[in-house]
Amino acid sequence: MTRIHFNEVAPRDGFQIEPEFVPTEAKIELIDELSLCGYAKIEVTSFTSPKAIPMLRDAEIVMGRIRRVPGVEYTVLVPNLRGAERALESRADELNLVMSTSETHNLANLRMPREHSVKALSEVIRHVDGRTPINVSLSTAFGCPMEGEVAQATVLDFMQRFADQGVRGLTLCDTTGMANPAQVSRIVEAALARFGDRQITLHFHNTRGMGLANVLAAVQGGVTRLDGSLGGLGGCPYAPGASGNICSEDAVHMLATMGHDTGIDLERLLAAARRLPAIVGHEVPGQVAKAGPSTRLHPAPESVAQLRAQFA
Repeated sequence: MTRIHFNEVAPRDGFQIEPEFVPTEAKIELIDELSLCGYAKIEVTSFTSPKAIPMLRDAEIVMGRIRRVPGVEYTVLVPNLRGAERALESRADELNLVMSTSETHNLANLRMPREHSVKALSEVIRHVDGRTPINVSLSTAFGCPMEGEVAQATVLDFMQRFADQGVRGLTLCDTTGMANPAQVSRIVEAALARFGDRQITLHFHNTRGMGLANVLAAVQGGVTRLDGSLGGLGGCPYAPGASGNICSEDAVHMLATMGHDTGIDLERLLAAARRLPAIVGHEVPGQVAKAGPSTRLHPAPESVAQLRAQFA
């Protein structure tokens, strides 16, 4: 089957909304361990103002001290020109720019209209001028928690505007878990038809329990790049009480059992996931790290042997 490339976003998307600051050393150790798991990319941190995201105020330190493994791209979120400069100085392999396809969500999350975001991100693209690959992530591509449905045509239009500027990748984000598999199939078909020459990534949340179903719909539609978050960390502040991103190890396990090549060492990834609750100080949503992979069998109860003998 087709190779599926996984991007790990927990160090940025997950840690940024944790209630307690994750120690810098713990971040570095976890990223170093994830680097050995076979990921295509790891989103390490965000070069947003420390006042805006204090949980990632150690961005330069983390980027400077992780052990970089050949074949893994270390990507960072960049909100503006200043963030881009900091990212370039820290030798990021990719810059991830973000805006929302929903006007209301963009105002709530980024505090500016969508057209202002397009202008700001376009300035970053021109400034970088091909020195480092750029990915643009489009939030609420499958629905806005305040506006409701976002027209597919609107999503494709924003994709086109950034593709025309030469970005390498485009990520469609189900920011608050509103997507359903039928919708995913439709937008994937349209996106791949128009932007098949770009890296197209899908970013799902499990807010309503449909995360893995949406992953499956995306993969069956031809998508080969997926974001995931170790343990299912992360979430959006505009979906109160909601769970976070799809769980990396759960998604990898599902696809691997179906015969897909994910490039991920699942046992190593599960070991990292089992250490995560101690790092963040609470339980995490992931399931496979708790139950073990479906290929791991258990000894039968002693009574089974007695029953076999009885009915022999």
